[in-house]
Amino acid sequence: MSKIAIGVDHQDFVNSYMIPRFFALRAKMGLDYPRVFALLGNDDPRSEEVSILEGARHGCWEYVHFRKTLFGDFTVYGYAFVPPTPFLLKDWERYDVSRFVDPGCLSPEEGRRSVPQTAEESKYATIAKDLEKLTGADDVSRAILLFHTPPYETPLDRAALDGRTVEHVPLDVHIGSIAVRRFIETRSPLVTLHGHVHEAARLTGKWKTKLGATVSMTAAHEGPELALVSFDPAEPEGATRRLI
Repeated sequence: MSKIAIGVDHQDFVNSYMIPRFFALRAKMGLDYPRVFALLGNDDPRSEEVSILEGARHGCWEYVHFRKTLFGDFTVYGYAFVPPTPFLLKDWERYDVSRFVDPGCLSPEEGRRSVPQTAEESKYATIAKDLEKLTGADDVSRAILLFHTPPYETPLDRAALDGRTVEHVPLDVHIGSIAVRRFIETRSPLVTLHGHVHEAARLTGKWKTKLGATVSMTAAHEGPELALVSFDPAEPEGATRRLI
């Protein structure tokens, strides 16, 4: 195992802060150290993926974007992309179900990237197509899916856009993924976990919802605390959420 130095250079946050502290936690917990499944979010430059993969190689966590892995009797899938946003960093953005872009947002073909992408992928890749590739014909009834984006038009994707317009067009206050919602409704996974919309739980008073048989939950939070969602995969409806 190569040496990883503990430092304070937050220009390299993953290597100088995260990995050393996960190492320390693993040393302290020993055999009680849990499996940690990791995704990057849309504010994270994809250039950090190299360091995240290095942390995975050293056993700090398991990087699950566009991957699946077994977790006891369950299967875990990960997917980091979100629909187009107004933000300039486009590393983790995809068209959703078509090349439509909401008013006020920039398409995946605009903005900037920390890692190059082909023009064809920027133009034609969609979340809907990606989810087909990720899960194929798998039975996902006992699957836990880690998404960054929440499903569209649910309590989990409610943004603070009330009354805002772009060129007199009202903005949609729901900013989640139509593709993710359709996937949940048609494939009925056991559990889906989400983030992205920090203020959703405050605005709606809900951090958990059901779409058919699927329990969907968000750990997104806009305060200084960490939102911790705990659940037993055998009884996901009994999930709890607390701030620490």
